[in-house]
Amino acid sequence: MSMMNMVRESGYILVTPCKNEEKSLPKLAESIINQTITPSLWLIVNDNSTDHSVEILSNLETKYVWINVVTSEGTKRDLSFHYAKVVSEGLSLALEMSSIKKISFEYIGLIDADMVLEKKFFEKIINRFEENPNLGIASGSTAYFEANKLVTEKGRENLPIGGLRVWRKECFLKTGGFPISYSADSVSNVLAVLRGWDTKKFEDIVGIQTRRTGSAEGLWKGYRTKGESDYYRDYHPVYILFKFVKYSFIPPFYIGIAYMEGYINGIIKIREKIDIPEVRNYYRKKHLEIGRYYAGKFKFKL
Repeated sequence: MSMMNMVRESGYILVTPCKNEEKSLPKLAESIINQTITPSLWLIVNDNSTDHSVEILSNLETKYVWINVVTSEGTKRDLSFHYAKVVSEGLSLALEMSSIKKISFEYIGLIDADMVLEKKFFEKIINRFEENPNLGIASGSTAYFEANKLVTEKGRENLPIGGLRVWRKECFLKTGGFPISYSADSVSNVLAVLRGWDTKKFEDIVGIQTRRTGSAEGLWKGYRTKGESDYYRDYHPVYILFKFVKYSFIPPFYIGIAYMEGYINGIIKIREKIDIPEVRNYYRKKHLEIGRYYAGKFKFKL
């Protein structure tokens, strides 16, 4: 059997959370429908949208038997626990529906509603899984247009990003599914690594975002949420300071202040931290090592 036939035989299911995405949905849907390998099931979770997303989703569900739409009980947009809950419930429901419909699949995708995928996105990414049996989670890389220029978002190659990712089914199940947490995608990555899986972000597999990551409700709120998330996941304070400095030199320069406000808000208001000791220990150890490395460069002692 050729590699292409193996990829087609593997099969995948897909979940997309959607909150007031009337501008993005048609382009996303077109890019999914035109994939060289279409999903066996695409479950779209309408997070109580108040725009024309409802009509767009209804038309898609009517036209394509492999597209299903469910509605959550969401209210305002929330990138923290609520988003994780919507995604987690959507993924669990997709697994349940696949079982009922006797859909065979090896991979599970999570694609946010503000993405537009290249035509061979899933063909390429599943091919990478087939090449590496130990690959548990993989994502493509995101890019967005700024002043008519395509800007690729940076990130480490071993850290798959959130709304453009695929799990090997076995990895997804053995790591307990999608966690309910701030930055649940990052926690999912850590759980996979702790269980011995490889994780990877591929630069040559691209999804175009209709907006910059974290900017759905404005960059200030997006980076404030990042700060809250890093507090909740128990990032080492030294690493927090390095991230604050880093963000302070990235336009628009106020995002560093927004990030630190979020972290301080975590200390004062959130207080609780993620209740998965192995994940907290992982972050503490990893970030202290990074902090020591950079502190050494500047001759600070930690």
